[in-house]
Amino acid sequence: MWDKTQMTLWLANTLYALAAVLLVYAVLFLVVHLPVFPLRKVDVKGELQHVNREQVQFIVAREMKGNFFTLDLNRTRAAFEKLPWVRNVNVRRRWPDRLEVAIEEHMVLARWGSSALVNTHGELFRAASNALLPEFNGPEDAAREVTGHYEEFSRLLKPLNLALTRMTLSDRRALQLKLNNGLVVELGREKVHERLEKFVGVYDQTVAKLTIAVAYADLRYPNGFAVRYPQIASTPAKKAQPAARPGQGNLKKKVGWRRDANYLATAA
Repeated sequence: MWDKTQMTLWLANTLYALAAVLLVYAVLFLVVHLPVFPLRKVDVKGELQHVNREQVQFIVAREMKGNFFTLDLNRTRAAFEKLPWVRNVNVRRRWPDRLEVAIEEHMVLARWGSSALVNTHGELFRAASNALLPEFNGPEDAAREVTGHYEEFSRLLKPLNLALTRMTLSDRRALQLKLNNGLVVELGREKVHERLEKFVGVYDQTVAKLTIAVAYADLRYPNGFAVRYPQIASTPAKKAQPAARPGQGNLKKKVGWRRDANYLATAA
């Protein structure tokens, strides 16, 4: 009889506890879903240059369903992250009726061919921009690598008042640069930083002193570099020369490292 009494008491207490839990859940469910906790304000924060009020209002009207408690934060975050210039979004509830949306925009650095833009983190994103930007080309998985080179090369070229307008990384990981003065620089695959640093160090004593603008500089030589510039047209008084065959339209001059000084000299 004692065992049955104890079991009956235990079962009764369990049922009471279960009923209490269900009652609390039902009350909370009703409270949460009552229209007494509406979201009255959405605060959008961040240094925004491209995300506008119309885009925010569209997302609020279309994607933000529910009240303060029932709003799906993940869905709301995903909706803002679909905007072209948005890199990262953080969404938080602020009691009693406010939603805080912190937006980080992409900071554009360059164009990736004609298909995308590159931000300062070396990430590709699709958006429209009318800004005058340098152009990067290469395999898409190399965007971060090219961005790292761009920052370092820009620092090296700055003392010469030169800037990069195009960087191309081939499938073999060979680098070619184009500068804002029109000069194309071939760096190759190895020791690219060292090659450009040496070139910058002697630029004023060599390339800058040439009487004809240089069109191309090949830095892949172990002891110097070669430059190429357009062939000078003959004067009317001279006999006309036959047309140049393919590959003969440019003149090429080799430049080598002098052992007794840190600059380049013209080599025979």
